[in-house]
This record gives sequence, C-alpha cells and structure tokens, in this order.
Amino acid sequence: MNKIIKNAIILTVITLVAGLGLGFVYEITKDPIAQAKESAKKEAWQSVFPEASLDDFESMDVDQDVADQVIADLGVKGTVDEVCSVKGGEEGYVITTTDGEGYGGNIQITVGITADGTVSGISFLSISETAGLGMKATEPAFYEQFQGKQTDKFVVSKDGGDGEPIDALSGATFTSRAVTGAVNIALAYFQNAF
Repeated sequence: MNKIIKNAIILTVITLVAGLGLGFVYEITKDPIAQAKESAKKEAWQSVFPEASLDDFESMDVDQDVADQVIADLGVKGTVDEVCSVKGGEEGYVITTTDGEGYGGNIQITVGITADGTVSGISFLSISETAGLGMKATEPAFYEQFQGKQTDKFVVSKDGGDGEPIDALSGATFTSRAVTGAVNIALAYFQNAF
C-alpha cells in the first residue's frame, strides 16, 4: 500500500511540473506565433493586390448572414474568415476563406477581387495536402488559372457544370475542388455583400 501512495505522489509531481512547463512555454511562444500569423496574413494581402500599400487595407466585419447563405447555396463545407477593403472598396476586397474538403483537411486562402469582380489573385495561408500531388496547388501553374478572370463561379473542368473551367491537378482532384470551392466562397460573398 505504501508503494502505491509513493508512486501516486511521484506521478502527481511529474504531472504538475510538466503542466507548469507547458504553460510557461505557451506563454513565451504565444506572442511570436500571433505576430508570425499576422505577418503572413499581410503578405497574402499584398500578394493578391501588389499595387496597394499596407495602409490601403482596412479590415471589415464579416456579414455572417451573407456568409452562411453563400455557403449553403454553394453546398460546400467552408467559412468566410476575414474581409478587408482595399482603399475603402474603390480598388476591391480581400476575402479570406477556408474550404474543409481538401484531401489533407482545411485549405485556407486569401482571394483578391477587384471592384469590377475580377479575381486579382489568390494566396495560400494554410494547406497540408499530399506532397507531390495536392501541394502542387501552391504552384503558379495551378493557382494562376484563377487570376484575371471575371466570372460568377469556377468549376473543376472534369466535374463539368456552369462556370469558368479550372484544370484539376493530376491525382489531386479533392485538392482542386477544395481550392476552387474556397475561391467560389469568396466570389459569392463579394457578389452578395458588396
């Protein structure tokens, strides 16, 4: 019985020390991680609107009713995460969306849309697809298919349907659909909110 109590006390002490250590590390790394995420977000804004300065971007509240309706209409599993205007909306908008139907999970992108509804570019904030297949979505040969297009909707060409066709990545159809879905969420939000 004595041995059981001794082992329980030792495990309790180890657990307390480990918990305190993890809490301490979390507090130290919390701010640098938040700063890195903010920096990545601003770099994404600049990449989809390269002619704008950081002062030209202004964060806006996401109209959750519009976002929910857009996602329901498209029939995708996604979210509208953030919206900001470029020069008060005169130049366009930057919309950050997430599609949860990638092969490796969520794909979060930033989409630049000019005031006339043309996609000025997309930038990836989070993607963890299969190396050599789905990760090819981050290569210009794939994502530049969206740039400079003014359309209501994009479709993966092998799926057919109405909209601007996008050639799927070979062996990564789920990824192609998820990126296309995220861009479509941004386009539909833009069309319904602005």
